[in-house]
Amino acid sequence: MSMIQEFKEIIQHAIINQQKGLKNVLASVVFLEGSSYRKPGVRMLISEDLSTVGAVSGGCVEKEIIHRAQSVFLDNQAKIITYDGRYRLGCEGILYILIEPFYVENEFLNRFSTALKNRESIEINSFFIKNDEAIGNFGSQCVFQHQETHSFYEKFTLQTKNEIALFTQILKPAFRLLIIGGEHDAVKLCKIGANIGWEIDVITSAKDPKTLKDFPGANSVIGETPETIQFENIEENTAIVIMNHSYVQDLKFVLRLVSYQPTYIGILGAPKRGERLFNELFEQNADISEAFLNSIYTPAGLHLGAQTSEEIAISIIAEILSVFNEKEPFSLRNLKGKIHS
Repeated sequence: MSMIQEFKEIIQHAIINQQKGLKNVLASVVFLEGSSYRKPGVRMLISEDLSTVGAVSGGCVEKEIIHRAQSVFLDNQAKIITYDGRYRLGCEGILYILIEPFYVENEFLNRFSTALKNRESIEINSFFIKNDEAIGNFGSQCVFQHQETHSFYEKFTLQTKNEIALFTQILKPAFRLLIIGGEHDAVKLCKIGANIGWEIDVITSAKDPKTLKDFPGANSVIGETPETIQFENIEENTAIVIMNHSYVQDLKFVLRLVSYQPTYIGILGAPKRGERLFNELFEQNADISEAFLNSIYTPAGLHLGAQTSEEIAISIIAEILSVFNEKEPFSLRNLKGKIHS
């Protein structure tokens, strides 16, 4: 799940708790000395009834955070705590965790919803000091487009002091996957992509249109033809997978995408089908760029021995991740050093 999806889930549960009359506090990792299982920017919502959403570690730190958050529920005073994971987590680091009151105002909720709809990036600024059990005027603010700022707790106002540290995190729009096709394998790809927090839009045949009911987890489902389609939001974090089971339709859709320069276009089919596709692309558009041709991956997916529709979907998603993260796939056991640089 993407960071913005995790934050959306936290907001949704905070609203439910508020409707029940329960207070919320938000625990955020804002600084790390050394290395740890998860990095600064991970968050956990704690309700007054001690239910939680999200996590800041593999499970070791959460109990201590819940225990030490009790004072925040009582006096609404944010605090900084540290957690030394060098012995208990098997890591090499000390986590600095900001625990602050969290209340979702209607104005903030409306602005956040608009940002999601418009696929805006959101900046979160957390102000803290590098001390353990430090209580004071600490807290976080969301900054939207045009520097519109909303605090997580209305009584938090930034007072600049020399010792105040700042952790800034940019929440990018959810990764978008555009699926062109309406058959069984497209449904499986949609479901698995949605489960990892991707925003899925589906284009099916205008002659056999499908609905959202047919694609669990999809953001939108429309029936279109390659002759009339108008692509929108083909951004740098958008992947496209074409799975029409029709060579002619595949070719037409690819030709419509030439002017958009996407990063990844995956196309189902045998290797010989791919060779034919490249030849006919040149025949119909002599000005097609090498960069565009390099964005086409056919047959789509990594060579994992996948056979079922679900396995093929996983191999395609794995390939998309490797392309966008610019990583050559191999087994992590062959890695020397840290997984994340």
